[in-house]
Amino acid sequence: AINIGGSSPLESYLVIDKVIEAANRMGCEMIHPVYGFLSESPNFAKRCNEEGMIFVGPSANAMAISGDKVKARDAASKVASVVEGGEVSSEEEALSLVDKIGFPVILKAVEGGGGRGLRILRSSEEVHDRFASAKSESMMSFGSGRVYIEQYLEKPKHIEVQIIAASSNIVQLGERECSIQRRHQKLIEETPSFALTKELRYDILCKAVSIMKEINYDNAGTVEFLLKGDKYFFMEINARVQVEHPITEVVTGVDIVEQQLRV
Repeated sequence: AINIGGSSPLESYLVIDKVIEAANRMGCEMIHPVYGFLSESPNFAKRCNEEGMIFVGPSANAMAISGDKVKARDAASKVASVVEGGEVSSEEEALSLVDKIGFPVILKAVEGGGGRGLRILRSSEEVHDRFASAKSESMMSFGSGRVYIEQYLEKPKHIEVQIIAASSNIVQLGERECSIQRRHQKLIEETPSFALTKELRYDILCKAVSIMKEINYDNAGTVEFLLKGDKYFFMEINARVQVEHPITEVVTGVDIVEQQLRV
């Protein structure tokens, strides 16, 4: 192990230059970014390649699309259904969009995750009270104040599809259901999902592959959907291996991290 210094993440393992320096000192040929930290940073992936090291994950181009929820929605909408919504830059724009799609809506950070910068809004008063704080939280957590609004689905099922991609060869490893959440953070995952019929499962798995083909995705990733009744909508892409990936490994017998390395 090498101490890369700093008393906080923002001074140590979230600093690309320090991570690259440590990897060069160790003579690393590749870097696996694990679950969080720099795992979905296009700049980190690009820098690894510039330094002659393999970034074990998707390309910088794929991450630039998947990590931007608006770009990901636009790409996915070409092959799948998405919840009605769009990016807004001001409270006035937010209210104008809500007039078109109706309450309730959900306000999200464009480059966010983990429930941060997220607000459920059920009235114009709540838009007024919470819009600025959501943008501020997004800026503090993700370094970007960009937010978007979409129609809020009450009590949907949350389905995610595990993908492994190598060039144009993209395969799915089934779905995981993570509908049991607290503060929009997952508590329990299970696979397979009992919410899916055989026909719906086949449809949603094929749609996940189509979405990843649309953005030329490579390596491991997850496509997330919201399921309401027999209709489902694209939500986002996680451009990394997820913490919950072992339950898919147990069911399929596929070592996902091994496949990342092979890709």
